[in-house]
Amino acid sequence: MLEANTMANEQPRRLEDYSSTSVPQFFTSIARPEVQAQNITYPHSLIQLIHGNLFHGLPNKDPYAHLATCIEICNTVRIVGVPEDVVRLNLFSFSLSGEAKRWLHSFKGNSLRTWDEVVENF
Repeated sequence: MLEANTMANEQPRRLEDYSSTSVPQFFTSIARPEVQAQNITYPHSLIQLIHGNLFHGLPNKDPYAHLATCIEICNTVRIVGVPEDVVRLNLFSFSLSGEAKRWLHSFKGNSLRTWDEVVENF
């Protein structure tokens, strides 16, 4: 009875109770390039298509095939004032999961500035 009463009196924990008080300087390894477009928005269906073709970094999977698929998917969208490499840079991190996502986060914030740098490191 005492245990149940103690649990009932506890305040629910909030997400912020588990968070760090320091804010990281960067949230991504890929730098966001400057573009001429006012707003860049990607169709939800494009993000879903990318999520349907995730690369997990498993040894039996071909990273070159993943890059080819990623480029193919990114080439389905054209935005006025936004170069195709910018679209690829913006969407690439959505195509990774597991070890591959950890690999991407291992780079210093904003250190990958071009699509060629991403491809070379990948």
